Amino acid sequence: MRISPSEQQAIASAARETLWPGTRVSLFGSRVDERARGGDIDLLVSPALMPEPADWVVRRQRFVARLYRLLDERRIDVVLDAGPAATAAPVVASARQRAVELVQT
Repeated sequence: MRISPSEQQAIASAARETLWPGTRVSLFGSRVDERARGGDIDLLVSPALMPEPADWVVRRQRFVARLYRLLDERRIDVVLDAGPAATAAPVVASARQRAVELVQT
């Protein structure tokens, strides 16, 4: 996993401040591959209960804004894991396969 302890702490802090209790935040994409170089930070957010769309938009914006302040505006992608595997979007299904959990709020 190519993420520093300070980056992991920043993600955990931002998640606890802005997301719902019981939410899991996992890293996926190129940052889970030790052989890869560069790349943005791809995060999969898996709430315990499915949020209302408007609430998701507000909390996602707060989460990303907090991460930008903590991580010096590093490129970050945040994807919502919104339901059962059978109905998951392709990006979510792919992320689930290689995701590494960073924090649970």
